[in-house]
Amino acid sequence: MQSNVENLGALERRIEISISQDQIQGEVDKRLKELAKKTKMHGFRPGKVPFKLVSQKYGVQVQQEAVGDALQHEFAEAVKKYDLQVVGYPSYEVKQDSSDKESSTELIFNAKFEVFPQITLGDLGQINVEKPITEVGSGDVDKTIEMIRKQHMQYQTVNRAVTEGDRVKIDYRGMLDGKSFEGGQASDIFLVVGKGQYMQDFEDALVGMYLDEEKSFEVTFPDDYHGKDVAGRTVTFSVKLKSVELPVLPEVNNDFAQLLGIVDGDVDKMRDAIRYDLEREVVRQIKSKIKTQVMRCLIDVNPIDAPNVLVNQEIARLMESARKDLAIRNPNAGEMQLKPDLFKEKAEHRIKLGLILAELMTVHRLKATPGQVRSVIEEAAQAYDNPEEVIRWHYSSEERLKDAESLALEENVVQWVLGQVNVIEKPVTFDELMGIA
Repeated sequence: MQSNVENLGALERRIEISISQDQIQGEVDKRLKELAKKTKMHGFRPGKVPFKLVSQKYGVQVQQEAVGDALQHEFAEAVKKYDLQVVGYPSYEVKQDSSDKESSTELIFNAKFEVFPQITLGDLGQINVEKPITEVGSGDVDKTIEMIRKQHMQYQTVNRAVTEGDRVKIDYRGMLDGKSFEGGQASDIFLVVGKGQYMQDFEDALVGMYLDEEKSFEVTFPDDYHGKDVAGRTVTFSVKLKSVELPVLPEVNNDFAQLLGIVDGDVDKMRDAIRYDLEREVVRQIKSKIKTQVMRCLIDVNPIDAPNVLVNQEIARLMESARKDLAIRNPNAGEMQLKPDLFKEKAEHRIKLGLILAELMTVHRLKATPGQVRSVIEEAAQAYDNPEEVIRWHYSSEERLKDAESLALEENVVQWVLGQVNVIEKPVTFDELMGIA
């Protein structure tokens, strides 16, 4: 028997469940009799152990199992009766405050649980979504080539005074109040002057030095410096310059083009290939920015609460992913203590969005066709040297295919939403689109 459903919060519910003790005892006796037929005990033949001894040994365990099964049955009946969309599993607790005279013949429990939020899809007609518009120009190709040249920069030894941009090798020793301090000395350190690897005053002091020159100078550390021993204090550094190297950029010629994968070294082909890659990146960035706006507007127009059960599961998943990522980035970092609160906001956002997307797909029957899934896989494969091999790799795994299907479904959602909102085209430069300052 169940009472009405009580609302304890936005999604939390409670139902009182009462179970007849006579019913439980009957079930316990039945199970113990069945168990007695199989029980083996020293001094008795199999199946001939007295019922009393079987009850003494297994009675508590069997009663717990019988009560648990009865609770699950009664809860399932309540879910069906009240048409509840339950998230996760209920928690049961014995009700302590019952004063019903008949309660002595019944076991009374409270079942607490969460339900999925009811989602009524809102109107998107008043929502504006900006669509960035840009074209890749020759200047953008030139900037990209310069960036690639810097990535392939080499250094050439020179015999002159240090200037900003040079790479130098130095030994240094810092003294605080006439004494050495931890982390204040090093040998054979390479740094690019002016790049900000060290404090600006330190790097500025290197400008004008010559090979094998030794120099002393003072540097005052900021108050918020991470090293507490020197924060806000003045340190005297002694530096010896051991080498000076001039940065040399590769020339844009046939060798450079071949370095970028143009077999015959044709510079014009190289520029065309770079333009093609930039245009693909423009398309990707535009789609990404539109998708971000679409997902945000879906949450804004469809405000819902996220079930704590699902949020906690997502927090656990995000934390585990973060731990693995940290282990890959820094294998020597050890086990880092991550706080769940750091992931709560992101987890809530993901759960809410997932529930809204699922409702949208159901109501408007949005499905991913095999052709759309194939397009998603082929697009991802273009970033690799052997696209056909990557495509076969995706199709060899059911899990990877589901990931591709999810992306195709999300694209269908985006296209459906764009048909409901006001799309405003906004011309932007290539740098603005890419977030280049």
